[in-house]
Amino acid sequence: MRVLLVEDDEMLGDAVKTHVHRQGHAVDWALSRDEAEASLAAAEYDLILLDLRLPDGSGLDILKGLRARRDEVPVIIMTAHDQISDRIAGLNAGADDYLVKPVDLGELQARIHAVSRRYGTHKLPALTIDGIAVYPSERRIAGPDGEDIQLSSREWAVLDRLIARKRAIVSKAQIEEALYEFGAEVESNTVEVYVSRLRRKLGKQAIETVRGIGYRISSDAS
Repeated sequence: MRVLLVEDDEMLGDAVKTHVHRQGHAVDWALSRDEAEASLAAAEYDLILLDLRLPDGSGLDILKGLRARRDEVPVIIMTAHDQISDRIAGLNAGADDYLVKPVDLGELQARIHAVSRRYGTHKLPALTIDGIAVYPSERRIAGPDGEDIQLSSREWAVLDRLIARKRAIVSKAQIEEALYEFGAEVESNTVEVYVSRLRRKLGKQAIETVRGIGYRISSDAS
């Protein structure tokens, strides 16, 4: 997943970013409302970790703006204000979960997994590729004989992008966006490596290469 962390506390932000990154996710970190809005305008996110009290405004306004434009990206609120009224306001504005600071990193990881299971990546549809059943919202893949096929977080990130644009060609740059945060050094062959791994697990024909343009899920997928 690509995650946007909106947190102005540098010590907490650094700890959360490091922890989430170690789980295999790309993390962009915004320390203000303006930085968060700029990140949202520049990239597509699978999850937002959102502080409510920011130096230049309210995180609640960011959340309200997302939902007003029908953006259903999952949002977990993190705030030091443990008041029922704050929780109600956040949930009513469209938050999917709520954590009170100081944040326990183990609990945060569990909440991220729970939100991912409930909503998947933007509620992507299930599909079948050459006898293999893929259930993105459940993070589960069943082989022809019913055996589970395991994917890493980054392999899922690539597959999610391809499934989200099932009938379209996805460029290498669009896939890299799912794997790397802003400012990260992009290795030239990363996309090819993960596409190759997915083909080994899902079948050589699961992902088609459109030479010079990008990749797409097999046209036989249903």
